[in-house]
Amino acid sequence: MSMIATGASAGLASLAACTSIKPTISSMAVDCHAHVFLRNLPMPDPRRAPSGYDASSEDFLRILDANGMTHGVLVQPSFLGTDNSYLVAALRKYPNRFRGIAVVDPTVTGKQLDQLQDVGVVGIRLNQIGLPAPDFASPAWAALLKELWYRNWQVEVHQLAQSLKPIVDPLLSSGVNVVIDHFGRPDPKLGINDPGFQYLLTLGATHRVWIKLSGAYRNGADGRGQQIALDALPLLRESYGLQQLIWGSDWPHTLFEKTAFYADQRALLNQWLPDANDRHTVLADVPRKLFRF
Repeated sequence: MSMIATGASAGLASLAACTSIKPTISSMAVDCHAHVFLRNLPMPDPRRAPSGYDASSEDFLRILDANGMTHGVLVQPSFLGTDNSYLVAALRKYPNRFRGIAVVDPTVTGKQLDQLQDVGVVGIRLNQIGLPAPDFASPAWAALLKELWYRNWQVEVHQLAQSLKPIVDPLLSSGVNVVIDHFGRPDPKLGINDPGFQYLLTLGATHRVWIKLSGAYRNGADGRGQQIALDALPLLRESYGLQQLIWGSDWPHTLFEKTAFYADQRALLNQWLPDANDRHTVLADVPRKLFRF
């Protein structure tokens, strides 16, 4: 299956008003983690595959505009596998609004990576929930990591905190930058005392790891995830500084569609970072550089 085929672009409707928005740096606000897809797309990875609804790029643009956000980073959903067609179509249609994080097979060619980069892809994602660490020592992975380093692409990692080290250490050794999803997914019972989260705190000094302040609801039910986020913020800020933190909505909140809502997720950032200048750093200064807006 082609990694950048454009057949899925037929589902995109015109929204010309959204393409004309070119915010100034001072007004920039970037949502660094969202997914777009259509219900009729092939979904070879069923682990988190939603059903019965679309989350189109136009839907996401309307959500951004309604919540005062100017840009978005589209992360290829794991359930779409390595067919980045719809992601690529969205990036092509709205180059002033979006950047992309793709999912690729380690045998991907340099030419294919070039094609992805040309439309605004700036990294790849490893969603390893329920999966072992990749064999980074294999020839295919070694070649891919070299290509990523050459392009200065990032590798975004979604894994439970307890299993992060076997993934993150080899990535850092390869020279690539690493972005950690959803506060590092600490254990709901252990919270910030999770040894995996404590490991994350040791990586701030590398200045090559970024943490997404996103998806707190994935780290514990009944408000537990939000409490862990509140506990984690001062520790992350001390270890990483604001220059290594970014925010994401995790829209459309797959598996949590009935309990998580965009406006509420955005409001949580105001609670985590009450100072407007701090929020500007996280929403504008850091993502503008990291995602090359």
